[in-house]
Amino acid sequence: MIQREKLFCSFSVKDADEAYDFYKNILGLKMVKDEEMSVLSIQDVDLKIMMYPKPDHIPATYTILNIPVTNIEQAVDQLSKKGITFLQYDLEQIKTDSKGIARSTDGPTLAWLTDPSGNIISLIQE
Repeated sequence: MIQREKLFCSFSVKDADEAYDFYKNILGLKMVKDEEMSVLSIQDVDLKIMMYPKPDHIPATYTILNIPVTNIEQAVDQLSKKGITFLQYDLEQIKTDSKGIARSTDGPTLAWLTDPSGNIISLIQE
């Protein structure tokens, strides 16, 4: 019935070429593919992510993709050098430092950024 090995998720972007450059060249994801009809895919061992262009794209107001990193300080520094600005939060549950890193004693260490379409992505230290 459900084909678990074929599960995938998807989200829209405003421009496929811009998204391709961002996910492949800025974030450094290796398996970014340009497919038919301007659809992009990121194929990982466990999950396929599909991005499709949508002329009236509205960015998600929540995190659409979580990217595990081994060292969040290094990842934030490397992406900042490439021009990425990390989101700043000063909420009761989430407070980020000057780099945009949220450190917690009872949860994961995270940093949030947006892709060129305004979709929110997190780096999460494992």
